[in-house]
Amino acid sequence: MLTAIIVAAGSSRRVGFDKLLAPIAGRTVIGHTLAAFQNCAAVNELIVVVRPDRLRDFDMLLDGRFNKLRRIVPGGEHRQDSVAAGLAAIVGDADFIAVHDAARPLVTPQIIEAVLREAREHGAAAAAEPVTDTVKRATRENVVSGAIEREGLYAMQTPQIFARDLLLDAYRAVASEKLRITDDVSAVEHLGRKVVLVPTEQQNFKITYREDLGLAACVLTARTQA
Repeated sequence: MLTAIIVAAGSSRRVGFDKLLAPIAGRTVIGHTLAAFQNCAAVNELIVVVRPDRLRDFDMLLDGRFNKLRRIVPGGEHRQDSVAAGLAAIVGDADFIAVHDAARPLVTPQIIEAVLREAREHGAAAAAEPVTDTVKRATRENVVSGAIEREGLYAMQTPQIFARDLLLDAYRAVASEKLRITDDVSAVEHLGRKVVLVPTEQQNFKITYREDLGLAACVLTARTQA
């Protein structure tokens, strides 16, 4: 069984409005995200974590379209606080837990299932995109100071899927040691556990800037026409 925690507690500062409720290709951003998990046979339960002051704005998600959605809960100041809130809200008997950014509406059931397969074998797995651009290191004055070999470099994505007990142990360690982490893989790495990366073969970028909404709409429209 797989429970998915959808993290939707960001501020959308770069966009200037709540990007998760923005319409693209016939649905809101978060609607596309939830639909992918709803349509994935491996997913049993969905929990959405939102900003405390936006709880009522997301009540419309509980209108029955997503019957795997169990709860919408308030998040915290930092992403890791929101994930912890999601973990505390789990009521099912999930063997595995997926954590996914609500602002990645291009995720598909195929991506979820591919990451889950590796998580079942290794205990922890995450979607990632191989870095293809040339990467440079720079000084504080933005002067190039050297190159970074891109072989073996990956840009982390979500979903990130873990055996339930492993993720719970990782978050207990994060809390007790007062660590600051940027993703859930970092929490599991802190325990010294192996995490397998699953290179994504489909677009799975995060909506960060206003222009990303148009790009995501193009991808979603092209998929329906393929």
